[in-house]
Amino acid sequence: MSDQEFFTVNHTMTVNVEPLAEGEHFPSYDNFEGEIPAPFIVASEFSHLDMLSDSARAELKNNDFKHVIQLLDTQNSKLNLLLTFMLSQQDDASVRHQTHSFGASQFSYYSQHAIATETKVRVKLFLEHPAAAIYCYGHVTHSEDQDDKKLVTVKYDLLRDLDQDLLIKAALFQQQKLLRQRSLNREK
Repeated sequence: MSDQEFFTVNHTMTVNVEPLAEGEHFPSYDNFEGEIPAPFIVASEFSHLDMLSDSARAELKNNDFKHVIQLLDTQNSKLNLLLTFMLSQQDDASVRHQTHSFGASQFSYYSQHAIATETKVRVKLFLEHPAAAIYCYGHVTHSEDQDDKKLVTVKYDLLRDLDQDLLIKAALFQQQKLLRQRSLNREK
């Protein structure tokens, strides 16, 4: 994975962060890809198919196929519900946290417990839009006290390019949502 920097957005979503045992190393890239749970692979593929269907939907709108578009949207909603259920089965309450911010190069989350800088972690990020989940590895780059909690920052070390694209799309979606809300607030 390249060492690019991407913008982050403040947004709360569920993340599982599991510290690796001291001295444990990241798997090779091939082993990493092999250990990604099947629902995460399916979710990633669904999200990329959604991007393709967006352009097909635009073509249909130009030709006034309103009912076909509604059918496709309904089918997509059903699949997303099923996908969300499948992914929820991968959420481990014992290592569940809420993010403070995320982006395509790092995320930060709140923890009740201190975690040392450079600690290697296994991560599951559960995205809302696009409906997907990302399995990756990273390391803690920063930890600071915030009231009665710790704000921990994790930089990704093993992340598929496909999943980095999903993180970019999710961050852009949240940024656009924030900008729309600001615009509405100004109009009031």
